Amino acid sequence: MLIGYMRVSKADGSQVTDLQRDGLVEAGVAADQLYEDRASGKRDDRPGLDACIRALREGDTLVVWKLDRLGRNLKHLVEVVQGLNARGVGLKVLTGQGASIDTTTANGRLMFAFFAALAEFERELIVERTMAGLAAARARGRNGGRPFKMTAAKLRLAQAAMGKPETRIAELCAELGVTRQTLYRHVAPKGELRPDGDRLLARKGK
Repeated sequence: MLIGYMRVSKADGSQVTDLQRDGLVEAGVAADQLYEDRASGKRDDRPGLDACIRALREGDTLVVWKLDRLGRNLKHLVEVVQGLNARGVGLKVLTGQGASIDTTTANGRLMFAFFAALAEFERELIVERTMAGLAAARARGRNGGRPFKMTAAKLRLAQAAMGKPETRIAELCAELGVTRQTLYRHVAPKGELRPDGDRLLARKGK
């Protein structure tokens, strides 16, 4: 089954999904299999995307108009698609720079592997710059550290998801962009807050 996802950046009505909708329907996506969000791509909370990913089953293909409609950034995009691949779900991009990506084909998987390699290269550069910056700061008598990956918004989503028996931890971690270790440090298997989770919400003022 083909399932489509659409997104526009503003929820005030100044942007519409008509072009994306028409393209997805023309590509074979049924009108009742379309999900959408009206929010910035940088936001963690995208209920339309969450519902879309939950609806996908093995053998399905997620269809998007452009790559930037799906991922917040390259790292997030790679994590989402790797999570889909692990579930036997394909991804097809209709237009834009990622139009050659169709992970149901050999050529499409090769193209996505290139994007994944770029994401890994980007991560290595960030780590290298961070380590150099920390070394320079220490040399000047300042200490620094890695910022928390878990946010208050992600924590609340994790709490809700962890209490549901159908939740798959690997998929949840991929959606939230955190490691399994980070997740369990903040939330117990049934959704109860752990000390790190309590401290995080306390810092955010709940």
